[in-house]
Amino acid sequence: MAFFKKLKTKLFKSSSKIDAGLEAIVEDGGAVQTPETIDEAPVDQVMETPQAAVEALPEAVDDEPAPKPADEVDAPEPVSIRETIQPIVADLETASPAKAAPAKPSLMGRLLGRETSAPVVRRVLDDEMLEQLEELLISTDMGVDTALRVTANMAEGRFGKRLSVDEIKRLLAAEIARIMDPIAKPLPLYSKTPQVVLVVGVNGSGKTTTIGKLASQFKAAGKHVVIAAGDTFRAAAVEQLQVWGDRAGVPVLTAAQGSDPASLAFEAMGQAERDGADLLLIDTAGRLQNRGDLMEELAKIVRVIRKKDPSAPHNTLLVLDATTGQNALNQVKVFQEISDVSGLVMTKLDGTAKGGVLVALADKFGLPIHAIGVGEQIDDLQPFDPQEFADALMGLDPQ
Repeated sequence: MAFFKKLKTKLFKSSSKIDAGLEAIVEDGGAVQTPETIDEAPVDQVMETPQAAVEALPEAVDDEPAPKPADEVDAPEPVSIRETIQPIVADLETASPAKAAPAKPSLMGRLLGRETSAPVVRRVLDDEMLEQLEELLISTDMGVDTALRVTANMAEGRFGKRLSVDEIKRLLAAEIARIMDPIAKPLPLYSKTPQVVLVVGVNGSGKTTTIGKLASQFKAAGKHVVIAAGDTFRAAAVEQLQVWGDRAGVPVLTAAQGSDPASLAFEAMGQAERDGADLLLIDTAGRLQNRGDLMEELAKIVRVIRKKDPSAPHNTLLVLDATTGQNALNQVKVFQEISDVSGLVMTKLDGTAKGGVLVALADKFGLPIHAIGVGEQIDDLQPFDPQEFADALMGLDPQ
């Protein structure tokens, strides 16, 4: 629950953008309705008070009274209908909801934190509204195809019905969670040791920090972990891993700056095997997916690892920066061709208003999402929960 609260807070940029967009969409052509007036006649066709109904009545009965029999006492003067019911009206208006104290909310209303009689703006779900919802989701980098699929599934069986902002958010969250549920999987652990986990990604995506957090978490879970600092071109990356290694009590294998990272990976596998390690996490230098030479270097690392163990790497994690938006789709495509990506880790969800890209990735590639990160602390990297993510993206509280 603590991580959900942090996730919701960090995804505020995305959720606030969706909130504002949904409110504008519903208010555009929507109408204020209360539970008592939904699907009834428009408010302007209903008398506001009993007094208004009275004023619409005739002043008096215009017909002259019939002639009185001579032997009868004089009949009383005719009385108007208005005069007859005026005392009743006065009593009604005294107890009128407009003048009485607000009604006490029902038990369910109190449990939900709202009064059941509170007015709600609803709008009919039609083609125009669907187009506006699609555009809103696309603006969060959900992608055209995914946005169309989400809205179409949300509208199924509800087309023509009036929906409020809260109802739309919950329907969208449910559909997003449904899409992402099959790919929410923890990093698999195998009996074969050492299990080689190759971590790849572009410059600045958060690979080094992710490796440090994973190593610390697996160490805390009782696993024997070894880290190989394969980014031999950047001294800062090696130093950062060494800090994490010292903190977690995990050895970090290094090589001279500028040396061949494939050779380091090969040697690290032998060392991890001799040490009886359960996991070997191999860092790699950040590389742009459009740099052929750098991608070939990554392919070489994979080939060398497989000379030592044909089944390795057993996991290839692609670390993605959420702030890159739709460019993350291109990264997955290229890295998958070079290094056979087996799972994703999404970082920096706290720095973007475009968290919807994670939904697009799940919808297009179907690769497991092992974890998401929303900060620099060790507990800011957590297993991916599709319902929590969908609720946070929509700005909803957990159900």
